Amino acid sequence: MKAPLAAGLTAVAALAISGCVANAPAPTSAPSGSTSDPGAAAAGVLTVSSTDTDCTVSTNTAGSGNATFQISNEGGQITEFYLLGSDGLRIVAEKENIAPGASAELSVSLQPGDYFTACKPGMRGANVGETAFTVTGDPIELSGEDQELFTQAVADYVNFVKNEVAELQPKVDELAKAYAAGDDETARNAFATTRVHYERIEPIAEALGVLDPRIDYREIDYLAEADQLKGDDPTFTEWLGFHRMEKDLWVPADDAVQPDGAPAWEGWKPSTTEQRKVIADTLVADIATLYDTVHGADFIATQGLDIATVSNGASGLLEEIAVGKVTGEEDWWSHTDLYDFQANLQGARIAFDLVAPIAERKPEGKELVTQINAEFDKLQALLDQYGSLEAGFVSYAEVNRDQQRELTDQIDALREPLSKLTNAVLGIA
Repeated sequence: MKAPLAAGLTAVAALAISGCVANAPAPTSAPSGSTSDPGAAAAGVLTVSSTDTDCTVSTNTAGSGNATFQISNEGGQITEFYLLGSDGLRIVAEKENIAPGASAELSVSLQPGDYFTACKPGMRGANVGETAFTVTGDPIELSGEDQELFTQAVADYVNFVKNEVAELQPKVDELAKAYAAGDDETARNAFATTRVHYERIEPIAEALGVLDPRIDYREIDYLAEADQLKGDDPTFTEWLGFHRMEKDLWVPADDAVQPDGAPAWEGWKPSTTEQRKVIADTLVADIATLYDTVHGADFIATQGLDIATVSNGASGLLEEIAVGKVTGEEDWWSHTDLYDFQANLQGARIAFDLVAPIAERKPEGKELVTQINAEFDKLQALLDQYGSLEAGFVSYAEVNRDQQRELTDQIDALREPLSKLTNAVLGIA
């Protein structure tokens, strides 16, 4: 399931490579719309109250350094919390899938700059309570071994992303060619295996403004945010991307419904030959933009990627599985969800493997890393029962409720220790 203007990996916009630095003291008063808790902010803890109509942060000014947002969902819907860049589009950090009455933590390393905070009750539609958030103080700098380890982990992760996009691009070209030509059998056979490369690096793509909505929004996501998306990109006037192709390739039955219960044919009909060509050409162009962006010489600096980006990325991809894949909502018409599930799991483990050596150097980090590795292994073993990327996976329509529950329980068993990873990497007690 998608978040606003693409959510996922934690850290784009104004975060730079950084380490464990104490926050500067917060001001003693906060602007209207927030309550001030200078002691907590100075200690690196900020509280967030999310309701169905508002998103209140304990202060909207904090000092640079490591910080933890403690989020309480006091509303009646599952919610998400975002730290957005100064343009209000790019996702700097996010925590999703917070159930009513539940709490969650989001740890980040804040560089000076202007941001926004916001929540999304129901996890689709417009943000609520979007409020300016300012980070003051000096830029965070590291030296010695920490700097070397952090820099190398980020560079290795970006190289992984570059490689996946480089593999994605020619496969998208072939998928788009078959789809535009009406060769549906070839396109259906290519659909799931092409998307694997996108799903492995989805959090990075999701953080690039409207690019991910153009490439990978489902119909219900686009309809929920159409006005906002058009405002951010005037050329984005219709539903596009992988999932538009999916619905054309696996045409719903007359009585089929969307994940939200709406009739599948309401406001939709199969794309014409002319429409297919536009959709195919647009996807090819958008993937080319993705390629150029991640291969840019200044990609790390301009997107503000840091060690928290990599660490939180592991959790973000696991949330992608929990929110969309295990429920069967992601590939609603093709039932190829297990391919996406595997890709997300692989992407999460790669991000984890890159930061695990750093976490192991911190107090209690070695025990945490051991626990996370064990839970990753258990989840992979469960998924292996349904196939592999090489041999193919069974249709998710064949996975019954009890089996889905077994997968969900193991996802939850991994989510709990994985949620502590960034704190361990940053040295936050």
